[in-house]
Amino acid sequence: MKAIRRFTVRPVLPDPLRPLSDLARNLRWSWHAGTRDLFRSVDPERWAAAGGDPVRLLGSVATARLTELAGDRAFLDRLDTVAGDLHAYMTGDRWYQAQTDRLPAAVAYFSPEFGITAALPQYSGGLGILAGDHLKAASDLGVPLIGVGLLYRHGYFRQSLSRDGWQQEHYPVLDPNELPLDQLKEPDGTPAQVTLALPGDRSLRARIWLAQVGRVPLLLLDSDVEENDLGERGVTDRLYGGGSEHRLLQEMLLGIGGVRAVRAYCRLTGQAAPEVFHTNEGHAGFLGLERIAELRASGLDFDAALEAVRAGTVFTTHTPVPAGIDRFDRELVARHFGPHAELPNMEVDRVLRLGMETYPGGEPNLFNMAVMGLRLAQRANGVSLLHGNVSREMFSGLWPGFDPEEVPITSVTNGVHAPTWVAPEVFRLGARQIGAQRAEEALSVGDSDRWDSVADIPDQDIWELRRSLRELLVMEVRERLRASWRQRGAGTAELGWIDGVLDPDVLTIGFARRVPSYKRLTLMLRDRERLMDLLLHPERPVQIVVAGKAHPADEGGKRLIQELVRFADDPRVRHRIVFLPDYGMAMAQKLYPGCDIWLNNPLRPLEACGTSGMKAALNGCLNLSVLDGWWNEWFQPDFGWAIPTADGVGTDPDRRDAIEADALYDLLEQRITPRFYERGESGLPDRWIEMVRRTLSLLGPKVLAGRMVREYVERLYAPAAHAHRAMDMDSARALAVWKARVRAAWHGVTVDHVETSVTAATAELGTTLALRVRVGLGDLGPDDVEVQAVAGRVDEEDRITDATAVPLKPVGAPDPEGRWVYEGPLSLDRTGPFGYTVRILPGHRLLASGAELGLVAVPSEDLAEAAGLLMR
Repeated sequence: MKAIRRFTVRPVLPDPLRPLSDLARNLRWSWHAGTRDLFRSVDPERWAAAGGDPVRLLGSVATARLTELAGDRAFLDRLDTVAGDLHAYMTGDRWYQAQTDRLPAAVAYFSPEFGITAALPQYSGGLGILAGDHLKAASDLGVPLIGVGLLYRHGYFRQSLSRDGWQQEHYPVLDPNELPLDQLKEPDGTPAQVTLALPGDRSLRARIWLAQVGRVPLLLLDSDVEENDLGERGVTDRLYGGGSEHRLLQEMLLGIGGVRAVRAYCRLTGQAAPEVFHTNEGHAGFLGLERIAELRASGLDFDAALEAVRAGTVFTTHTPVPAGIDRFDRELVARHFGPHAELPNMEVDRVLRLGMETYPGGEPNLFNMAVMGLRLAQRANGVSLLHGNVSREMFSGLWPGFDPEEVPITSVTNGVHAPTWVAPEVFRLGARQIGAQRAEEALSVGDSDRWDSVADIPDQDIWELRRSLRELLVMEVRERLRASWRQRGAGTAELGWIDGVLDPDVLTIGFARRVPSYKRLTLMLRDRERLMDLLLHPERPVQIVVAGKAHPADEGGKRLIQELVRFADDPRVRHRIVFLPDYGMAMAQKLYPGCDIWLNNPLRPLEACGTSGMKAALNGCLNLSVLDGWWNEWFQPDFGWAIPTADGVGTDPDRRDAIEADALYDLLEQRITPRFYERGESGLPDRWIEMVRRTLSLLGPKVLAGRMVREYVERLYAPAAHAHRAMDMDSARALAVWKARVRAAWHGVTVDHVETSVTAATAELGTTLALRVRVGLGDLGPDDVEVQAVAGRVDEEDRITDATAVPLKPVGAPDPEGRWVYEGPLSLDRTGPFGYTVRILPGHRLLASGAELGLVAVPSEDLAEAAGLLMR
């Protein structure tokens, strides 16, 4: 029989055990081993059955056991210690509080997904896991972050396989009352809500759920409320589900509703209002519109409000391909804004202008969420050095006249939250070496001195650790594989072979990620006979564990999974290669530590960062990867191997895959497997162990989310907060007026004449040129511009590379024709072909970059030739 109504019955804890409830509802337990150990001791069997979720555990423990624990003095002492530790963590000063700069009072961090723990399944892949790690690292550092997202009632899908290896999707219903969440409530006890206006006099309402992520509150908006019509109740049904309008409503709720939720949270809790808003990908870009509307209500016009909003906004782009960005038809966006819908006092054409692709190569009828994010933020970044370069190229149309390297998009390379991803066995080895407290600090804040101590760990200890982790992975794989085959319809009698799957003494390769085509799940299958030889080698075999999900609408990705599953089903190799369905955080935390090699072979440069290899590295796993994302930045032969890429012009995709697959097989056959199985005088693979040691000691501190968040604070949040404080209402109005005046007058800005003190085609290193430039400023004056000499090496086509900009100073008053003379020295500080040019940029104290307006004036070609701008 089926129940007609469902309740969540919460346990009533005896008074001595009340602190357990607080510990369960603060998600710090997901990365704090002491708290998890305490809950495990409540009832080890139920803890395992609850999947390591304290809320589910407490809902299932028998009353008799709770009564027994309430009288257990040893347990209560442990409970007091753990509760006291959480209190000290929540209230004590941390890294952020020790900084001398005047940092933001609060930062609001918006993301469409958050991967905090498997117990709160609100993520699909790397973007969400990164957002979760950002929140956790911010908590450890004491950064006053407020997270904002949506609560998806079905989360992302759960994955299983059909008998023939085809991906099956399942969408379990999540009850917020059974999750580690609390409702945000008004003083009278009613749920706090936000409301958005929809066309046709409809409304979209959402309640606000609060997940406490250590010190960081995470606000999750939920549209499944009784006041909504059926369609609106389903807005937050699935992560990345539905059609265009469904996605648009999700993103309006995230951005506009999210700002309103932050205001409600600050009002109800006394939390300081955010000075900086961080948009994690374009999905949350509408938050800027809501903030503009707030400022207009307080008396600013649109242009001034836009300047005020931009000053305090940071935008992070995560995709290296235009297809990864949400784009909407302009008519759809227009219908949802304006007089009869949301933000009724805002002109629809101003909203549209922020997101339209009005640049060469753009689609002028499409509203681009990343473009809007960039136009609404004064500071923007990619997520690795290489991805920063790709992003500057991809969005260069927004800054016409500037070389891509000057497009104002910087990069902060992603990091991973080590306390979440480092296996307990690895942590214990580190704690044994330097002490538990110092080991915790090394993982959360990062300190190379502490990581250097890895050099003192004996080879035998490292090798025993690696084998024990491999053995744990083998047991995990067999358990998951057996469950998967049962889902596929196999009977117990068919599954005896699973007891022989994988071997704890065989070199183990891991490959797990989302399955879009560019990540090339099946590159390893390119030469199946060669792969079989590797798997079945009599002296140096390898074994491979593969996992990953294809988007439900991606038929091509599903075919790739099926192709790999069918190969792994072959009785000849199924003990050496496995595909595990339903890849998620719980699986990943067992997979990364147990692998010896982490494989990544995307099409370069389509991997923005690729943090799974970082998590593996923190557990002593070596990386084998294409030089893409973070690996392009930090690869050294000490840490692993680089797969050569065949990305030359004219290489067709099929040939490229063939070349790179051959390179992958060559590395495995000739360099990797011999090193793993080769034994030194001690009987251990000492050269392999040394690579593990160097990976931990040298790469470990770099890949930490603590390092990443500190970079965000120092390079983006602090400057954004300073800009926000400087942009009072009068300054915002003045800047908006100035920008309008400069744009209107820019056609009159010219470089008219350039002369130099050296006229020969050669000069000696260290020579200083005296530059004299005559410019026309039209209706502008010297206070409105900056005149620069731009110099550096030149290539065969006379393009300046590795450029340095030197400001020139105005001399005297304008001549009778209104021309100004600028002068300055230019040092020839590099040998070889050298060149310079002159340019004029807008200049204002409140600009974050000279490229901000996308305006530049340079010499005409005739003038450049007459000036003799090259020295060789």
